[in-house]
Amino acid sequence: MGLGDLTKQIAQQALVSATTKDPPPPPQPENVAATFLGQIAAMQKALKEDEELLVLFHNGAERIRVMEVFAPSREVVVLSGPDSDRNRARVICAVASLQLTCKVSKVPPGNKPVRVGLINPKP
Repeated sequence: MGLGDLTKQIAQQALVSATTKDPPPPPQPENVAATFLGQIAAMQKALKEDEELLVLFHNGAERIRVMEVFAPSREVVVLSGPDSDRNRARVICAVASLQLTCKVSKVPPGNKPVRVGLINPKP
């Protein structure tokens, strides 16, 4: 076998091995639940000592002040807090359709600011 034939054979093997590799795995979809939790955490971190973050969930005439956000999966969140009549309420919803209203409000003197609890389970 001559040098030219050997070079040709090596080139063919390199070409075959380059084209038969498994394609790379598809990228992971964005974790929207983690993005929600991260945004709320960032807003709370920026608060002053006399401020609190008021997080509200509206569904028609129903309004809930969100005191805790739990993300059991990438697609579902559970919101807990009192409704307008101060009844304990919990909303279980798909993250894709979730809309929250977030407001910074001053805490009356003598009161302690409330922080929203954020729970993201470990993978």
